[in-house]
Amino acid sequence: MILRLAGAPMRRREFITLIGGAAAWPVTARAQQAGRLLTVGFLGESTPTGQAQWVAAFVQRMRELNWIEGHNLAVEYRWAEGRNERFAELAADLVRLKVDVIVTQGTPAVIASKQATSVIPIVFPIAGNPVANGLVASLAQPGGNVTGLTNQTADLSGKRIELLREFVPDLRWLAIMANVDNPSVVLDLREVEATARSLSLETITSEIRQGRDIAPAIDALRDRAQALYVAGDPLVTTNRMQIALLALGARLPSIHGNRENVQAGGLMSYGPNLAHLHRRAADFVDKILRGAKPADLPVEQPTRFDLVINLIAAKVLGLIVPPTLLARADEVIE
Repeated sequence: MILRLAGAPMRRREFITLIGGAAAWPVTARAQQAGRLLTVGFLGESTPTGQAQWVAAFVQRMRELNWIEGHNLAVEYRWAEGRNERFAELAADLVRLKVDVIVTQGTPAVIASKQATSVIPIVFPIAGNPVANGLVASLAQPGGNVTGLTNQTADLSGKRIELLREFVPDLRWLAIMANVDNPSVVLDLREVEATARSLSLETITSEIRQGRDIAPAIDALRDRAQALYVAGDPLVTTNRMQIALLALGARLPSIHGNRENVQAGGLMSYGPNLAHLHRRAADFVDKILRGAKPADLPVEQPTRFDLVINLIAAKVLGLIVPPTLLARADEVIE
């Protein structure tokens, strides 16, 4: 077959240059050529209800950036429902659909997406220690097709334990609930244990891997621990109401990494505002849809941290909230 332009044979070098250059066209240009809506694949770690606030924040920011679902953007949602084993299947499904960008949260989901594609850009609004977990080469130069925002910052575990000690001044025995199948949580667990040792606290590790592990794990802590540190994770997000209620039943003041777990009944949380991180993730997606490469977009760190206290939980536990702690709270649930 001979390709011709204006009646003349196309030179081989010109043809190769044209085809090679097509790979570098911005995503928007390729979509316009194909006459289709640009598509974001949103791989949720939990459920639509569990992540409603995060999704709303992401969609709202996309609208502010003039990306409107049904107008110039389509979003394909997939939900893992807190089951890490589903990430590979759901990521592969989005790759088969040839979405333009994958947005997903948490280390296991990002790893599964990265294994499913080395071509489609992947943006993570939340990931703990992305360098140590092999998601990116470095924060400044991610390399590859993955970038986003990390919720890992220095000394968060120490600050959370100190907050617990304000509620429980005689704290000696600290329980740590962690999904040990999540590599990011394992790193968090080690940091919490090390911090606790430095504060002369004894720790009891409560390992979970599935939803059915939660009730017996908390029941085993009765009369053994004085407080509960809950390491954030898709499994925890999906089962946050069960965890909060069981912790209250076991008389365990609990601290979490995000406000959503406190809204579900946990005592308090301190950490990055996850809805805000999802808004910022939309900025990454916007840049990529307009032609930027993930490898050139440095991983960003949180800029907004919230202390949230649940006064209802405190009352159930028979705890008095220290006035100094109450004055520092960003949000109080009554």
